Amino acid sequence: MKTSETRLFSGGLKGAEETFGACAESLGVPETTLSFDGHRIARTKNLTILSDAELARGDISMEIVSARMGRRYARTDILRRVFQLIFHMVNNSQQVFAIGWIQPDKTVVGGTGWGVELAKFFNRQVSVFDQTANQWFTWKSHDWQEDQPIISTAAFCGTGTRNLTSEGRQAIEDLFARSFR
Repeated sequence: MKTSETRLFSGGLKGAEETFGACAESLGVPETTLSFDGHRIARTKNLTILSDAELARGDISMEIVSARMGRRYARTDILRRVFQLIFHMVNNSQQVFAIGWIQPDKTVVGGTGWGVELAKFFNRQVSVFDQTANQWFTWKSHDWQEDQPIISTAAFCGTGTRNLTSEGRQAIEDLFARSFR
């Protein structure tokens, strides 16, 4: 795939999303950074600020999120808006790449985990670089399987933890290198 034939969707947060954006920019991969008013982000390249009405299209009950993730979340307005934003990042993509930690219940830690769950629910290709195992895993046949994924669709989401390790950073760089040789 050529770099001009795909597009990165991200939220521009410090850490993984910032690194996905920097890698995309260095190779000429077009990117769209999605955000909302009042959301502090590290990367603003091709920034699209979603209105309250646009965000609301990604609304979901916090009870459903809690049940799907197997944990409770504070019911703050900002968290709801972040989950709505994640919906738009995943919904605009055919592939989702995330950096974080896979838990024993097969979910991923934090808000990144909600993006991964949405990708599964929307039947998107989803791969996670687990920063404990230092390995990529792809969701196949209802389980995580070791993989070396590549970016192979017209639109992909790059998301993940703000607490990016050097191995996580290298995993993102290697993903781009494998995908756009």
